Amino acid sequence: MKTTRVKVDLNDLSTFPKGRVDRVKLDATTEHDIQRQKNADDAAALLDAAKFAKRVRVRLGLTQLEFSSRIEVPLDTVRNWEQGKRRPTGAAKALLKILDKSPESALLVLS
Repeated sequence: MKTTRVKVDLNDLSTFPKGRVDRVKLDATTEHDIQRQKNADDAAALLDAAKFAKRVRVRLGLTQLEFSSRIEVPLDTVRNWEQGKRRPTGAAKALLKILDKSPESALLVLS
C-alpha cells in the first residue's frame, strides 16, 4: 500500500484531495443494504467488547464467578459480556478500563 501525504487548508475546500467514489455502487445501495451493514458493524463491536471484558478478567487471573464477585456485578452479566450478548456501558465500562490500566489499585479499592 502506498502512502501519499497532502497538505490541506481547512478553510479552503479546493485543497482537499478528490475522493474515489463508485457512483454506480453508491446509487445501487438500498436502505436494506445500509441496515444490514449497520447490524454487521454492531455485531463486530459487541465481539470487540466481549474480547476486552474477557481479557481484563483473564489478566487478573480470576474466574467469572470471582470476577463478578470482586466488581459486584451479577455472574450472568459477566457471562453476557464475554459471550457478546451484552456490552458493558457507563460505570461498568469505566471500571473495566481502570482494571485494565491499573489493576492493582482498582482491586485494592474494590476489596
